[in-house]
Amino acid sequence: MMHWFQALDSRLFHWVNPTLSNSVFDVIMPFLSGNRFFVPAFLALSVLLVWKSKARGAIFVGMIILGILLGDTLLSNTLKHLIARPRPFNTILDAHIPLGMGTTGSGSMPSSHAVNWFSATVIAFIFYRKSWRFMLPMALLVSFSRIYNGMHYPGDILVGAILGAGSGAALVWTLDALWRWQGRRWFPLWWQNFPSLMQPELKLPANQIQPPTQVALDQQWIRLGYVLIFVQLFARLLYIKSGRIDLQEDEAYQWIWSKHLALSYYSKPPLIAYVHWLGTHIWGDTVFGIRFFSPIISTVVSIVMLNFLARVVNARAAFWMTALRTAVPLLAVGSVLMTIDPLSVMFWTFAMVTGWRAVQENSTTRDWCWVGLWMGLGFLSKYTALFQYLSWALFFALWPSARKQLRRPGPYLAVLINLLCALPVLIWNYQHDWITVEHVANDGSLQQAWDFTLSGLWGNFIRYTLGFVGAEMVVLNPFFVIPTLWAALVFWQRKRRNPLLVYFFSMGVPITACYFLLTFHARVQPNWIAPAILPLFSLAVVYWDDRWRAGLRAIKYWLIPGTSLGCVVVLLMHNTSWVGKITGRPLPPRLDTMRRVTAWKDTADIVEQARQKLLAEGKDVFIIGSHYGITSELTFNNPIAKAAVCGEPLVYFQKTKTPVNQFYFWPGFMHRKGQNAIYVQELDLDRGEPVPPVKEFRRMFDSVTDLGAFYVMSRGQAFRRIQLCECRGLR
Repeated sequence: MMHWFQALDSRLFHWVNPTLSNSVFDVIMPFLSGNRFFVPAFLALSVLLVWKSKARGAIFVGMIILGILLGDTLLSNTLKHLIARPRPFNTILDAHIPLGMGTTGSGSMPSSHAVNWFSATVIAFIFYRKSWRFMLPMALLVSFSRIYNGMHYPGDILVGAILGAGSGAALVWTLDALWRWQGRRWFPLWWQNFPSLMQPELKLPANQIQPPTQVALDQQWIRLGYVLIFVQLFARLLYIKSGRIDLQEDEAYQWIWSKHLALSYYSKPPLIAYVHWLGTHIWGDTVFGIRFFSPIISTVVSIVMLNFLARVVNARAAFWMTALRTAVPLLAVGSVLMTIDPLSVMFWTFAMVTGWRAVQENSTTRDWCWVGLWMGLGFLSKYTALFQYLSWALFFALWPSARKQLRRPGPYLAVLINLLCALPVLIWNYQHDWITVEHVANDGSLQQAWDFTLSGLWGNFIRYTLGFVGAEMVVLNPFFVIPTLWAALVFWQRKRRNPLLVYFFSMGVPITACYFLLTFHARVQPNWIAPAILPLFSLAVVYWDDRWRAGLRAIKYWLIPGTSLGCVVVLLMHNTSWVGKITGRPLPPRLDTMRRVTAWKDTADIVEQARQKLLAEGKDVFIIGSHYGITSELTFNNPIAKAAVCGEPLVYFQKTKTPVNQFYFWPGFMHRKGQNAIYVQELDLDRGEPVPPVKEFRRMFDSVTDLGAFYVMSRGQAFRRIQLCECRGLR
């Protein structure tokens, strides 16, 4: 049956491609498949619809976006991976491919373009009956272009059209039914204004409308915040489970730590290893197991901040803080990747929330004990937790009435608990000559002398400071960074009236200021100030909420666009292939934010093929990596190496005389006398000739053969370039 279907599909494909190929269609059809004008046109049309149709337009645009997310991310890509049908240009030699071969590496069945366009067509028809006159022809033309361009079989289009139309209709009707059923209960005040999503103009009789109360409004804002939080949790867990992205280097590296649990590690505290150990013991040694706790942590932090701000500010401000977090790229990354930053942010936030309760006059010693515990766990997550001591010092300096706490035992018990939590790190470092102190100092170039000359400071300002500021603007959303900076600069005039502003200022500014000053000496990564983001954004929320209540309605002109555009950027970061689908040109790998989590499985496959070839000579063959990242990635993505991670490793880091990473403290490969090895190092993607292995390799092995550079392809582009060497006969 499947053979008959494939034969029929191939005949229909040939009827279009290459039979109908001509120079005019070679221009039109690639343009229909994707062009740079699509996104601006969609945004302009969305704004026009919202302006003209008000509620109907806003609901319609939201449904379109949800329909595309549901169809493309959940339905289309899931089925593509399950069916794994090759695209026509991979199996039909004479296929006409004006877009170029290999523009995408995903499967053929179903067509995502067909899913998205037919979903949008049905949704548009539900809200605007006459829209089919434009939408249906466009859906058919775009679908036809996918066959003409050699990307899909007609069967892929048919299945995509059915899925898209069905999912679009199901989405609208399901959400409308849920709103009619639960909207009255959860959001009564909003529901009485819009009792139906499909008919937003429908109004209740005047005698059924209840006047809003502040309690009811607050409850609705909080409930809306919870809806947003748990929708994000569900979406992130699905995204992680989809297998769309590989592990990032640090994730793979710290996963190996979890197989060698210790009191601490060369470069980081131990808690991340124990979290990986727990996640993989629940879900196995999979990407999902390693990353499982990242969205969980993000959800917990969101709930804590939602309730905290609702209690100390108001429910509306608490909701907008939740919405802002959704539109911040750096926080979105930290809600998917399981590195030390999610843990660091969580415990910093917990210490901040409990600390506010601890500085109140009616606080108890138990409140301070919780502060000490959260700060201690923060230190076991990331050493930047020590900056929170500066935060407390600044708060006590700026808010005199809080200094009464220093005459109580609570703060000192907090310090004691913090020190007790730090014991594992202190003991490990004592046993290893305080190597972590040296590493942290090297990380910030603290061992190098500062150049306080005008030319030196100016040079570092151009080289490091501007790059740091620019990067923070991008990863934190400029629509939010600028109002936050303004709030931090002008809050002084209100600080005597609102100690909460002083508190948030104190919890965020010291770490930010210290790292900003460090940029005049060395390079600082954008994520180093991650714990300060929530306190500073909270400062901005409190400040601008006061201005809103004072009548400043202009806030919405940067809040709404910033949130909307930030969400678009975050979505594109999760699936950069959409850029190619929208513009017709794939994003260059150098600019692709997903490059660090892409093509590692393919890299491991190339290395394993070289190992198998050398293995045919009759001797055991192991692998040597030139960097901790590639060593870790090859260990995780090579099934043989992954299975051996707790025993005799298959992949080793190259031998060094002094510690440069955690691999130095584990057994090396020198006991494998007489065996062969594959040496792997990553090269610059676009330039640079392959370099010979270090001279020490030629002394360690009888012979070293350079196999040259290999490009690792993904989605039809080179995402990585590696150099391989055959090393024979370990001496």
